[in-house]
Amino acid sequence: MKALVVLALAALALVAFPASATAHPLGNFTINHHHAITVHPDRVELVSVIDLAEIPTLQEQPARQSDYADRECDTVRSSLEVTVDGTRTTVALRSASIEFPAGEAGLATTRFTCWLTAPAQLSAPASVSVRDTYRPNRVGWHEMTATGDGIALIAPPVPATSSSDELRAYPDDLLANPLDVRTVDLRVEPGTSAASGTIAAQGGSTFIGTATRAFTDLAGKQDLTPLIGILAVLLSLLLGASHAALPGHGKTVIAAYLAGRDGTARDAVVVGATVTLTHTLGVLLLGLTISATSALAGESLLRMLGVASGVLVTAIGAFLLRSALQRQPVAVGHGHGHGHGHGHGHGHRVGRGGLIGMGVAGGLVPSPSALVVLLGAIALGRTWFGVLLVLGYGLGMATTLTAVGLLLVRLRDRLAAVERFRDRFIALPAITAGLVLVVGLGLTARALFE
Repeated sequence: MKALVVLALAALALVAFPASATAHPLGNFTINHHHAITVHPDRVELVSVIDLAEIPTLQEQPARQSDYADRECDTVRSSLEVTVDGTRTTVALRSASIEFPAGEAGLATTRFTCWLTAPAQLSAPASVSVRDTYRPNRVGWHEMTATGDGIALIAPPVPATSSSDELRAYPDDLLANPLDVRTVDLRVEPGTSAASGTIAAQGGSTFIGTATRAFTDLAGKQDLTPLIGILAVLLSLLLGASHAALPGHGKTVIAAYLAGRDGTARDAVVVGATVTLTHTLGVLLLGLTISATSALAGESLLRMLGVASGVLVTAIGAFLLRSALQRQPVAVGHGHGHGHGHGHGHGHRVGRGGLIGMGVAGGLVPSPSALVVLLGAIALGRTWFGVLLVLGYGLGMATTLTAVGLLLVRLRDRLAAVERFRDRFIALPAITAGLVLVVGLGLTARALFE
């Protein structure tokens, strides 16, 4: 009944408070680029749009800098390389503008537009190349479009119109493999050509994505009423639980660990509590660090934390495997005359430290949505509310992970009680230790190369 009430309230929140249309599906850390290229007989014109998501906007605080658009557009100008037949031409800045669309959790985003031009003599067939080197190490969407005015583009490799409506609406069907176009080489000649088509249309959004945007919108409401506060807390629990249910959040590792070490229900609770504490502290520390400095690239720190989490899991898996291979084969029985022994010694090969290590690994990488909610609450002067929502998010994660552990412990005990399965449990510690090791290596590789 309680679960039904929570789901009903969450559904009410999704209906009553629609999600923001300005969300950044690639992440709240991103800096996104769009360059519209128009080739004329005597020049190449560019309209460059740069979209800063919520966290870089919070760090750089462009609204407090009257010359921000001019300075950044000048940096964009110097970072654009335009060449005609291999010879670089000078890019000049004509004008700049800036606006601050509303983002998630009451935070603003930044959108500045630069109008640029570069001279070119294109009275004969030629090649025109444009390269974008503005903030090359920041994660984000990178797209280019190209058209001709009095100039024909021969089989252009980029479309004539933007698939993201110039960074206003990112197409869902491309988010798994976002555009990363930073260089375009065009073959041109005098004349006219038909415009090339756009990239695929937008798809539908997922329930979790919609719920996440509703959650951040609730947290960023200017008028915090008791109803909005309760709905936001309930959604934080629901989203934390859903977040942990997605692939890659430690369920397999924690479940295998508990099953392979003869874990108990108490062990599962310890892991869940450690996940909550680690995730909550991680979000709070990262939020404070981001608020204090503009030099931190948040996505780089998240990648480092992902690597640390994978290395920790790998180390625990290696230790488990070594211990399992060194010990004598002992079945998981209770010594009722079946010749299997008592089988209690293998359950403490790593002990409480290993359990805590698993919990730390499960909660080490902070959820970006929880971080954005915290930063939004701080910006609105409601730090206590942001901390409460982050704690709720962590509790939701811990609930899912603890439930997975409890289910595996119960299933293992039931299988161990069946005579025909007992002998198979002799090799279980080595198998599960190997699984932990493999998953740890996979998590490390994904964090390094994603």
